[in-house]
Amino acid sequence: MNATIIFLILLVLMLTGMPISISLGLTVLTFLFGFTNVPLESVALKLFTGIEKFEIMAIPFFILAGNFLTHGGVARRMINFATAMVGHWYGGLGLGGVVACALFAAVSGSSPATVVAIGSILLPAMVKAGFPNKFGAGVITTSGALGILIPPSIVMVMYSVATNTSVGALFMAGVVPGLALAGVLGGVTYWRARKFNYPRLPKASWGERWKAFRASAWGLLLIVIVMGGIYAGVFTPTEAAAMSAVYAFFVAVFIYKDMGLKDVPKVLLNSANMSAMLLYIITNAVLFSFIMTNENIPQALADWMLGNGLGVITFLLAVNVILLLAGNFMEPSSIVLIFAPILFPVAMKLGIDPVHFGIIMVVNMEVGMCHPPVGLNLYVASGITKMGITELTVAVWPWLLAMLGFLAVVTYWPGLSLWFPRMLGMM
Repeated sequence: MNATIIFLILLVLMLTGMPISISLGLTVLTFLFGFTNVPLESVALKLFTGIEKFEIMAIPFFILAGNFLTHGGVARRMINFATAMVGHWYGGLGLGGVVACALFAAVSGSSPATVVAIGSILLPAMVKAGFPNKFGAGVITTSGALGILIPPSIVMVMYSVATNTSVGALFMAGVVPGLALAGVLGGVTYWRARKFNYPRLPKASWGERWKAFRASAWGLLLIVIVMGGIYAGVFTPTEAAAMSAVYAFFVAVFIYKDMGLKDVPKVLLNSANMSAMLLYIITNAVLFSFIMTNENIPQALADWMLGNGLGVITFLLAVNVILLLAGNFMEPSSIVLIFAPILFPVAMKLGIDPVHFGIIMVVNMEVGMCHPPVGLNLYVASGITKMGITELTVAVWPWLLAMLGFLAVVTYWPGLSLWFPRMLGMM
């Protein structure tokens, strides 16, 4: 009964058009005042203790690093390197876009940042080369979603905060599925380009490839620093985020010199705005999680499922349906912070690995970012391509269907996610 009241209040507030973060906070306060005897002091205490976690500090640092890289010419050099390697195949620039998105995802941690950085450079070039606008938009919108699966990932940090799962293990678990999904998206791109005989670039010589690699090496080195540093135990994921922010600033301003020192305050301000927004969502989501736990809603759900004999297969299918539906009207940060505390205890009772469950949630978020009505990547791509959301939705369907197939594989094949972190001895 209490669960119904809570979700009814939340739904009504969200339907008024109120931002999710404020809806969460008001839902908690309304329920506390109207239906419980929980003292207000405990709410204030929970607000502070909820965002005291060391891992949360990684979020503003990864956002800052991504902003420096987006404005600092790193994306352009990664695109040149990617197209030099695969541009001579069918749909060369499109395949280059998938590879460039995968590379940029490994340094930015954000899907919209990946779409902006790669799409704003590559999409005009694809149209100029003779590709249909829809094809380029489909490639970049879906490939940009790799930004939250290939580590480092801001969404993974949020899942870690919500469930106390190791960020390092989550990062390493995202490597193989991330590369596999890049391969799937690249396969769809190649198949469609071959089917419609889209243009190919002249084959680059090994000298040209080496030159493109050298130009992009400073950006690519960040992947080695972050992933290598975490694996070697040199620093924690949070420290890696701080390192990447400092390194990205140094590369953008002093090595590539695509940014001047006068541009730095603007980047800092943009990063602060985005970080404040995410931290506000986290704070309200922590309160929401507190009220859920206080009312024993996750435990009741787990007992009900186990009592009715629902096993792992049915539960994971239900999780995918719930998260895909939530992706229709909420953005990834909110979904993870609201649903992880509810679904996680049930997953643990059913014996599902917490890291594997995290990867399932992240892949669901990727699909949600690419379909309407609130798919973030769609809105970002719409701004770049000047295409309407409906037109873009039609454009992304072939890749979106492939992503749904990939989601099914990730869900029911834990080894795909867990093999790499286990091999590294992180689990």
